[in-house]
Amino acid sequence: MPLPERVSDLAAYDLLLSVARLGSVGAAARAHGISQPSASSRLRHLERRLGLQLLERSPRGSRLTEQGALVADWARTAVDAAAFLDAGVTSLLGTTESRLQVAASMTVAEYLLPQWLAVLRTRAPHTSVALTAGNSDEVAAAVREGRAHLGFVEAPDVPRGLTARTVGRDELTVIVAPAHPWARRRSGITAGELSATPLVSRERGSGTRRYLERALDGVGAVPLAAPLLELPSTTAIKTAVADGVAPAVLSSLALTAELANGTVVAVRVRDLDLTRALRLVHPRTSPPTGAAGELAAIARHDCPPTAA
Repeated sequence: MPLPERVSDLAAYDLLLSVARLGSVGAAARAHGISQPSASSRLRHLERRLGLQLLERSPRGSRLTEQGALVADWARTAVDAAAFLDAGVTSLLGTTESRLQVAASMTVAEYLLPQWLAVLRTRAPHTSVALTAGNSDEVAAAVREGRAHLGFVEAPDVPRGLTARTVGRDELTVIVAPAHPWARRRSGITAGELSATPLVSRERGSGTRRYLERALDGVGAVPLAAPLLELPSTTAIKTAVADGVAPAVLSSLALTAELANGTVVAVRVRDLDLTRALRLVHPRTSPPTGAAGELAAIARHDCPPTAA
């Protein structure tokens, strides 16, 4: 069965993803090395082909509509797959000169690294990348044991034996099903209410879980209640929350589509700062050089100061 015409131009979807990530058509155009009029023309052509309005345009700039955010989220998997396909073909052609081993926590691996690797591909086309995703403890172990040249973690502390640099910040968000009582709490909830509530959570060793425990402890809340359910992936947690199992706390980077389509609702915590650092880690005696140094520079430049 041939690929449907409306999804055949992945370059246009890649451009849409850059608008979502960078916040404007102009910034996306610069990232892709094309003019702003050309970028606008490609995006309008994509809108006509889909029959959807993807961007809301104003004199102050352009931003994604709810439909545009959903399309961008769905397109990410296809664009990432195309990048991996290209890397695989390149390796078969025998042009690979170096191999970069990267370990990343789940949030960074799913929502930030694909874009960083796409930029790296343009700067170091003969570098192949082997990516391992896991929780922050697993990432730190991979870097310490020499199985990864560098890693990206979300944990609140610097892993033992490693040097860390902050590359950006991420905001955790409490989410519930639309029918949950917290969804109607316009004033939000307190840190005490959150800490006393069994959540749907990642396993121990997860940077998100450890950061939440540390943040609650910092405001004097009671220790975080034992999870109602532990699940191994962000997607599984979002599904459980939408099904009404229990609230959860996840990176805002992972929630664009679900918040836009209303399958989950964000809940404000009045007395708790849930902004955390995203860190690059490497061995103390081996600062990143070559392709690893290039990727580190891309991450520091590209990761938003605050992800919301």
